[in-house]
Amino acid sequence: MVRPAAVTAVIPTMDVSIVVLNYRSRALVRQCLRGVLVAQPRCRYEVIVVDNDSGDGCLAMVAEQFPWVVRVQSPTNRGFGAGNDLGIARARGRYVMILNPDIALFPGQIDDLVSFMDAHPRAGVAGPRLLYPDGTAQESCRRFPSFLMPVYRRTVLGHLPGPRRQLERFLMNDFDHAEHRMVDWLMGACLIVRRDVLEQLGGFDEKFFLYFEDLDLCRRCWDAGWQVWYVASASPVHYHQRLSAGDGVSALFKPAAWQHLRSAVRYYRKYASMPLPAASPSGLDSRRPSA
Repeated sequence: MVRPAAVTAVIPTMDVSIVVLNYRSRALVRQCLRGVLVAQPRCRYEVIVVDNDSGDGCLAMVAEQFPWVVRVQSPTNRGFGAGNDLGIARARGRYVMILNPDIALFPGQIDDLVSFMDAHPRAGVAGPRLLYPDGTAQESCRRFPSFLMPVYRRTVLGHLPGPRRQLERFLMNDFDHAEHRMVDWLMGACLIVRRDVLEQLGGFDEKFFLYFEDLDLCRRCWDAGWQVWYVASASPVHYHQRLSAGDGVSALFKPAAWQHLRSAVRYYRKYASMPLPAASPSGLDSRRPSA
């Protein structure tokens, strides 16, 4: 069950609140905050850094080098969703941007996302096109996964022709990523969320310690009658290292891989008896007659 108290109703005094969650990533947080300054937002904004009991001196660094940033200390490592909820609870913006420390922003990108949300009043969540450092596009927007998708992604089964086609469809490699479009869900590395949605949904489902919390948030957004959008015009760089990566025996020994599988089980148990959100792209596809 989601804790509705995570987000309280306030009168917004900012256009966007940018929440950055740190867990032993002090150097990346410094780089990320510099990126916010490089982005030169024209909109009214604030930045909130939450430290998830890292013990790495991150908030002291922020206080010294970025004194205008709001700092929040968590007494324990509460996970991705719960940690971000601490920042969301302090937010004063019409929108909240969830920004991973390993994201580099460039001029105009924050304003692009705020303008997109202003122009699309039914958009509850939106996320930009993410680029790897070499300039290639990351698979940041996806379709709702089948139960076997985590298995295909972590085992050699994913290399077989049938599962491979399913993986390609899941990762949305079949559409032009240079175009805006509604999608089932987006990676949580860089999201902008309407405050009304966060108040309605109660923030992230904190039972997901790590992984699947972004998928769950987007699915609940669709279920609540809002839309999820992929925004191609903004293209931050994501210095992404997938800690749970691997498709062989070695992956089984990675703690992050086990956490990913635990979250997958929690997600499928939560939604096993529920139909796909009717208005979502996958929900609409499921009702189209077969050719």
